[in-house]
Amino acid sequence: MIVSLTLILLAQLLGEALARAAALPVPGPVIGMALLLGFLALRDRWRRASTRWLPPPLVDGGLEGTAKGLLAHLSIMFVPAAVGIVGRLDVLASHGLALAAVLILSVTLTLATTVLTFVAVSRVMDRR
Repeated sequence: MIVSLTLILLAQLLGEALARAAALPVPGPVIGMALLLGFLALRDRWRRASTRWLPPPLVDGGLEGTAKGLLAHLSIMFVPAAVGIVGRLDVLASHGLALAAVLILSVTLTLATTVLTFVAVSRVMDRR
């Protein structure tokens, strides 16, 4: 689990470093997630070489198990954000309606984008 968590955090760190060094408009964790996806694709493509060179937790499903464990407790990550909102109730009171409209619009756009991406990937996978 330590090796898997280290790889996940290292990917996030590399993504953050790339985003800041290149002044990219993409958040560092998103770049880190893409780097981790690339690592997983390479690992699965060359399975025989990866079992020889990588530590067992990165090959035998330990990385996936660690990621699922983090996702299971993801709600804990939102506690600091909720505390920040409570600390700024004056902003919420003065701009509450605009914030609600932006929130509804962003959630709707995110859901639509997710559905369209899922449909596109499903079509690509069905062709194979």
